[in-house]
Amino acid sequence: MLVYLRYHEIALKGRNRPFFVGKLVDNLRRATADLPSVTVQPISSRIALRAPDDVPWERVQERIASVFGVANYSRVTEVSPDIEAAKSAAVDLMRGRPAASFRVSARRAWKAFPLTSVTIEREVGAAVHTALGTPVNLDDPARVLFLEVLRDRILLSSERLPGAGGFPVGSSGRVVALLSGGIDSPVAAARLMRRGCTVHLVNFHAFPLQDRTMIDKVKDLAAILTRRQFRTRLFLVPFAEVQQTVVARCPAPLRVVLYRRFMLRIAEGLAKRHGAKALVTGESLGQVASQTLDNIVTIGEAVAFPVLRPLVGMDKAEITAEARALGTFEVSTLPDQDCCQLFVPRGPATAARLDEVRRAEEALDVAALVAKALESCESESLVFPSPRSSAV
Repeated sequence: MLVYLRYHEIALKGRNRPFFVGKLVDNLRRATADLPSVTVQPISSRIALRAPDDVPWERVQERIASVFGVANYSRVTEVSPDIEAAKSAAVDLMRGRPAASFRVSARRAWKAFPLTSVTIEREVGAAVHTALGTPVNLDDPARVLFLEVLRDRILLSSERLPGAGGFPVGSSGRVVALLSGGIDSPVAAARLMRRGCTVHLVNFHAFPLQDRTMIDKVKDLAAILTRRQFRTRLFLVPFAEVQQTVVARCPAPLRVVLYRRFMLRIAEGLAKRHGAKALVTGESLGQVASQTLDNIVTIGEAVAFPVLRPLVGMDKAEITAEARALGTFEVSTLPDQDCCQLFVPRGPATAARLDEVRRAEEALDVAALVAKALESCESESLVFPSPRSSAV
């Protein structure tokens, strides 16, 4: 089995392209590490993946589809750069996958080939029609036969499947994403992965004041996200002491804003320890009380690191659709005990002023609470595919 993968944004990187292509090749190798005898190598402006014929195509397709940086991909037939060889291969390919109509789409990457793209399309199309009687339909064909002419070969395929797009994970630096058990935050983390970031995940839980359902749920979400970046660090931060201290010493309407400021400070501490350059949240403007514009500004002021909010302009329907496509929606909607639901006042502030928040924090030993949370933090490493697993 031979699969050709193409990239789009990477091709615009000029002198830096080899770095991005190298990352993409490495990630494809990681994604298929448990599939036997799979090889991945860059060829011209695309990437070739070879797998034994006994490896199920569905398994290969599943792995390719999750790799950020791939624009599209195809199973291909490879022949010598000769028009007669291309005609014969095209007839065989269409005979194996009959269609009500077809057209040929040719691209000459090697401009020295003696026939133009239009001539190639006409000659190959005529050969298929003569051999099989399949009608040609240029406007709305049931199948498109793609043909690419390279310097030393011609590639033919009857499919061009969409990839995950974006940049390969590991090409854009490292960030720390706040991960709750909800719908939004896993989507936000995945969006940063798609832009090439390696994403460390941090969850704040209230165990033992609450049960472990949140922790178990977050681990499941982290495992799904790891299928996109192959190696993940998950940090589990006990947050109950911070919440209890805030409840005992601060005005009730400010609790949620104060909680969020502490979460960012702790996440910033983890980012500094592990070489991350920014924080990521799943905030969507106006969705809940803590996500009004006033509160977002007041919360973000607690840290010096930039806070990236990739979902800020999206509505719930859009975020839910992305969660379904990502595969996190079903887990996110399972019941849990979220620490943010603990000690929440009836009337949380929707426009907390920075000066009143700072006055409230004067009653707290902020540095000591952050340091203790960081000291109590546990971490886990997740890997996909598992080194012990075998996919075939």
